[in-house]
Amino acid sequence: MVGHALLKRWRRTAAFHGLALVFAASLAGCASLSRTGPGASGAQEVRPEADPTYDVLVAQLHEVDGRLSESLEAYRRAAAKDPNSSFLQRRIAEGLARENRIDEALLHAERAHELSQDDVALRLFLAQLYGVQQDFESAEQVLRDDAGDPRDPRAAGLLFQILVESERNQEALAVAQWMTEDDPDSLRAKLALAGAYQQLGMGEEAEGVLQEVLTADPGNLRISSALARSYRERGDYEQEIDLYRRLLELHPNHHLTQIALAEAYMKSDDLERSIEAFEAIKRHHPSDMRSIVRLGFLEYEARNWRDAQENFERFLQEHPEEFEVVYFLGRVHRRLGDETQAMAEFDRIPPDHKNFADARVEIASIYERRGEYSEALLEVQRASQVSPSRSLDLYATQLRAKAGDFDGAVAYLEGLLAEQPSDDELLYNLGVVYGEAKRVDESIRYMQRAIQENPENASALNYVGYTWADQGKRLDEAEELIQRALELRPNDGFITDSLGWVYFMRARFLMESGRPDEAATYLDRALRELELADHLTGGDPVVSEHIGDIHLLRGDRTQALERFQEAVELEPRLGEQPNLLQKLDRLRGEIE
Repeated sequence: MVGHALLKRWRRTAAFHGLALVFAASLAGCASLSRTGPGASGAQEVRPEADPTYDVLVAQLHEVDGRLSESLEAYRRAAAKDPNSSFLQRRIAEGLARENRIDEALLHAERAHELSQDDVALRLFLAQLYGVQQDFESAEQVLRDDAGDPRDPRAAGLLFQILVESERNQEALAVAQWMTEDDPDSLRAKLALAGAYQQLGMGEEAEGVLQEVLTADPGNLRISSALARSYRERGDYEQEIDLYRRLLELHPNHHLTQIALAEAYMKSDDLERSIEAFEAIKRHHPSDMRSIVRLGFLEYEARNWRDAQENFERFLQEHPEEFEVVYFLGRVHRRLGDETQAMAEFDRIPPDHKNFADARVEIASIYERRGEYSEALLEVQRASQVSPSRSLDLYATQLRAKAGDFDGAVAYLEGLLAEQPSDDELLYNLGVVYGEAKRVDESIRYMQRAIQENPENASALNYVGYTWADQGKRLDEAEELIQRALELRPNDGFITDSLGWVYFMRARFLMESGRPDEAATYLDRALRELELADHLTGGDPVVSEHIGDIHLLRGDRTQALERFQEAVELEPRLGEQPNLLQKLDRLRGEIE
């Protein structure tokens, strides 16, 4: 009978390959089993009169050459000569499994197991095949003994996996407990026990098992990773972070641990420390481009424009066609006041990329800020060609009005409104067009109609409230409208700016009325709201100018100058900020 012993004898010698050829030649001459040429296999190698060991040798040689189908056929020939060989039945089963012929593989694996029931490896192989077929009941019969316990630690490990996959978590826990009792020092058993607790929602018990292992082996990265994952799943970022930091003391600059720490800081919304963690990765693992670009986005969020630029540009040196990063690099250049470079970056983005329309709108807004409205309109139209939307159509209408075609813009919107007379968005946009034309009374009337049609139109509420506040009139009503808008959009930085501006106008009126103490209270409230608006908008020239106005009214000219300069650096919207440059020049002259 061909069995494991024969195969082991062949494998003991380092010269197996050469001896195999010699053996083949000795059977029937060197030409009978050539390993080269298209006719290498076939009738010449089929020797019905030869011992089955000859066919096993042929099968092994085909395996070495990667000719697995021919190897399988050779094993079949050997099994036909020795049908009671467990070894041959298993080899056939393995060959069939490689070809994903699991039903056939099972027949031979079952026969092999029947012939050699004490073969542990064979039993595991058979159970795995049952598992592939989702026949968990048969798999368990193979892996459990008559008392229902796992036959051995290896069977227990596979049984545990099967039970977890079939969501029989309580039984999986029992097997994991058996594993730890069988070998209390087994890392695999400890991990299985912790995993079973996790599946049952017993997070603290799972962490207790893992902490016990870490006490004995504090630098074990595998256990630490499992424990950290448990902390993360229940949102305990503090303990997760502490664990990573202790690990890095034992394994300084370990790459995966550094990444995990940085991500944990991100999940805990600790922007400053997540930046520090990614900077450490950048120092110690400079080829990790993924971490470098993530650092760039964090620096962008923190408004560290120069650092964001450096990281984006470094990433793009190796990945020039990552156009989402190109888009954000363009936005960084805008923040840094380099509109020419910003437009060059935006212009790199191809029409089939998801950021193309956004990039063209960015270019349009630059042209709009410069007063080049026709060029801005062309860019919006380019965006609309690849990503049509109503918002782009309405933006284009506003640009048409600014470009001088006020009547055409109004006619277009009125035409749409005639079809949809209760459309508050159209009413709002008509209000904006009239407002841009300095026809404020008509603008307010359209905005009030928009609010009448939709009392939850936050933009219209804010527009009316801010307009009245900027005029210094109806401040009580203005504040009420803006508060309603904030209830609808509580994290809107521009509406928050409007509320701060209401408080500023109240303070100015009180100062002019000789009531400085009351004015100071409103100035404090105004500054709080405007600093929040500054954070929520990520930096806006109008907000910066408003903060400067507060400092100026307080008498702090240095702070006011800094904020006015910041507003200029943030690309002021001159239509909304007609006096900014004059204020800045006057203040510079007074201070200098």
